[in-house]
Amino acid sequence: MSHKLTVRLTKEQAEWLRETAERVGVPQSRIVRDQLERAMATPERRFMALPGAALGRRDLSTRKGFSRP
Repeated sequence: MSHKLTVRLTKEQAEWLRETAERVGVPQSRIVRDQLERAMATPERRFMALPGAALGRRDLSTRKGFSRP
């Protein structure tokens, strides 16, 4: 392996990853690589199904009263 990637996880994600690695007896990096391989092998790429799927006004993020100062 020649590539390195740094990923920031939430507390819950990090805990799940640690517990799962301990339970199955493999390194955390192996679990991450296995999940990435599964995502790559999925023909319909379910993780890409949602972009653009929401209906509604295009200016929702710029409407007055909904923005934060």
